[in-house]
Amino acid sequence: MNFDTFNFHPSIMAGIRALGYATPTPIQLQAIPLILQGRDVIGLAQTGTGKTAAFVLPILQLLRSDQRGSVRALIISPTRELADQTNEVFNELGSNTGLRSVAIYGGVGMEQQIRELRRGVEIAVACPGRLLDHLWKGTLSLSELEILVIDEADRMFDMGFLPDVRNILGCILQKHQTLLFSATMPTAIRQLVREILHDPITVQIGRTLPAKTVSHALYPVKQHLKTALLKEILKKTKTESVLVFTRTKHRAERVAQQLVKAGYRVTSLQGNLPQHRRQAAIEGFRTGSFKILVATDIAARGIDVLRISHVINYDMPENTDNYIHRIGRTGRVNKSGDALTFVTSADEDKILDLEQILEGPLERLTLEGFDYTQPAADKPPRYLPQTRR
Repeated sequence: MNFDTFNFHPSIMAGIRALGYATPTPIQLQAIPLILQGRDVIGLAQTGTGKTAAFVLPILQLLRSDQRGSVRALIISPTRELADQTNEVFNELGSNTGLRSVAIYGGVGMEQQIRELRRGVEIAVACPGRLLDHLWKGTLSLSELEILVIDEADRMFDMGFLPDVRNILGCILQKHQTLLFSATMPTAIRQLVREILHDPITVQIGRTLPAKTVSHALYPVKQHLKTALLKEILKKTKTESVLVFTRTKHRAERVAQQLVKAGYRVTSLQGNLPQHRRQAAIEGFRTGSFKILVATDIAARGIDVLRISHVINYDMPENTDNYIHRIGRTGRVNKSGDALTFVTSADEDKILDLEQILEGPLERLTLEGFDYTQPAADKPPRYLPQTRR
């Protein structure tokens, strides 16, 4: 089966062919016809299954032949990176349709976004906080909105955006089609679904597990040896692009700096960076200027790089949902990938939770030739000021 099945307009088919899309993924195959029928849809699928095109393509088809110049489709995204990525997909697949889209997020000035909105756009891909800024200033109106997409809904609520999303929903007074996509379905999302979706149809592709194309392994190691082990694995393993996840912003910067000193082409991504540096990091990683990206969980979503061969969890993620999202960066669209996770004795409970959802024990590996007995570096002694006598 190919994309001709959906009877898309030739202008949209041109974008599909230009991107080399051949066969619809399962989420696309099931969701696209329902969206084209105007149904509210809940799409549950792990990251890397073609979810973005599953709503971009039918939105382009539905908006193509009607009025221009006002926002008729809104996609709410949890991160700037995901908003940029989704906007890029709209621009690429819709390059021949005449439909215009804009990405709206904080961390940059509003002036350029206001200029683009004034020129007239039909599609807005927005992060909640900056979207509310535009709504309150009157620089963006949702009075003509026809389609609302809440993307990566579970991540949206993990990041505390539920109140903002509710405020945005309060600005949409007219009847509209609502699509909600998520990798997992926690209680908060189920409650929102009951409130805002009308007779929705759920499309679920498999269980909310990492893709079957990903292999998993644990590397038990003491905390102070993680960086040394990471360097040795990178030295001895054939890789394409590598995504390394740390738990904290400071650690992401420190690990990246140490890898740079070791001679690797590395960049880092974490929430404290200004937007231009975040964009440069992602673009450099996507184009191959940087082979390794060290990031916090901000990068677990919104990085669409098909050639990531390895995801390395320098720190064990806080929960199984975060593991799924991190690992979703590799093994995408039927490509194989490897997920390596460094674990310490403090991670035993998290390991048990992970093995439970993966329905089996994970392989514990040691790296041949690596000295696991190295002591921690001595901390410099603290000298207390002497008291005068």
